[in-house]
Amino acid sequence: MVDFLIVGAGVSGLLVARELLAEGASVCLIDRGQSGKEASWAGGGIVSPLYPWRYSDAVTALASQAQSVYPELTAQLRAETGIDPEYRACGLLMLETHDRQQALDWSQRHNRDTTAWGEKEIYARESGLAPGSRHAMWMPSVANVRNPRLLQALRASVLGSSTAELREHCEFVSLVREGGTVIGAQVNNAGQLQQFNAGRIIVTAGAWAGRLIAAIPSAHPVQIEPVKGEMLLYRTARPLLRSIVLSAGRYLIPREDNLILVGSTLEYCGFDKTSTKSARLSLSDGAVRLLPALQEAKVVAQWAGLRPGSPGGVPFIGKIRGLDNVYINAGHFRNGLVLAPASARLLVDIILGRKPDIDPSPYDPAVSRQSASFGS
Repeated sequence: MVDFLIVGAGVSGLLVARELLAEGASVCLIDRGQSGKEASWAGGGIVSPLYPWRYSDAVTALASQAQSVYPELTAQLRAETGIDPEYRACGLLMLETHDRQQALDWSQRHNRDTTAWGEKEIYARESGLAPGSRHAMWMPSVANVRNPRLLQALRASVLGSSTAELREHCEFVSLVREGGTVIGAQVNNAGQLQQFNAGRIIVTAGAWAGRLIAAIPSAHPVQIEPVKGEMLLYRTARPLLRSIVLSAGRYLIPREDNLILVGSTLEYCGFDKTSTKSARLSLSDGAVRLLPALQEAKVVAQWAGLRPGSPGGVPFIGKIRGLDNVYINAGHFRNGLVLAPASARLLVDIILGRKPDIDPSPYDPAVSRQSASFGS
């Protein structure tokens, strides 16, 4: 029997496990597929919400704490594992934002370095952009991380503990009760039903978390649904960008090895992760309009992931109502990687009865959300 069974081994599950292991707990993570190969892997790795001033204070609180943690976290992981998550503060350039004054007011309230730029500053920073951009917001401290490498480092860090175990291709089936108490979970492990006993169970299953909770008798449901996002990856002959560039909800992210990531679509089509020709054309057309030199570059990959959509993009963090020892950390929508270090810390504070740095009430799974709109 372990202290904690964590259902879902993406960035949220791995960071929760790392926090609990640091407190001396024993942990078993299970994942329906391969650890870190769902939404955590599929995203762009920008360590900031897109247009952060358009989000609620609940998202801002988690993002602010996580952004302050990321430099030290990634340095620790590199030292522990030898895997570099490639955290780089390259800045975020947002073109033609219609709510510039709102952005500047938000930045002043939250002590963020944000500047309104005109045409001269835009092209001094990114000379390869298509002509015609006259207004932008520049956030120089925004960073990005190579999320597949971050996940590799987190996995190695967690499995470096003698009290950690990871079971992949192992799908949650049901809770196991003894009297009125949950004592573990039944799982499908390569076609075989097995029981894992645990003192407490934590659901970090991303887009699948809502469906999983809904199947548990007496559990209060959570409003999480899958939202597909498709991405393209270009390889270029030379560096074309210095910064992350965002325009009309689409972004270009430069990597250090002459790769440029282009994202992303928003598609409500259930659990279908099929990459589509229409998305490829939409992403490539938008990318070339923004950065014309990509016309000569090669698309080397296209993929899709499923974000865990939630009302307002505010995650559910805390105890599941109706179950004494089952918790959730899911529903981060587009900001799973952005918010992950802070949401993991908040959940562990709640579980261990520590006083959290962030007010937990906006994320309480026991409180029904009023908004019916998903994401932000």
